[in-house]
Amino acid sequence: MSEIRATTISDAAGTGPITLTAQSAAKAWVNFFGGTPLSIRNSFNTSSITDNGIGDYLTNYTNSFSATDYACSTAAYQASRGNAMAWPNNVGSNVNRIYDDAGSTVDAAVVQSAIHGDLA
Repeated sequence: MSEIRATTISDAAGTGPITLTAQSAAKAWVNFFGGTPLSIRNSFNTSSITDNGIGDYLTNYTNSFSATDYACSTAAYQASRGNAMAWPNNVGSNVNRIYDDAGSTVDAAVVQSAIHGDLA
């Protein structure tokens, strides 16, 4: 069996790291607390989250996507709503609306979102 070990993988010119542009890896992801105060726990290619109201979040990216028709997968959890799993309604290009099992918007304790698409 072969083994590859590296601390840095450089681009073809050897001047910088490689970038994911056309591969299928997530190009952005975020895990955040959707209550007050809104706070990002961990992220990649996510500069900030904007709170547009109860259960309505806008994800702001560090690097832009080449088109607005990328794929967004979001999951959320809010224990105070009877341990019900909240579900997203992705509208627009990067807005997530979180609903509880009764159909009401909710500021979820845990919101996770991953974006797949090509970077600009």
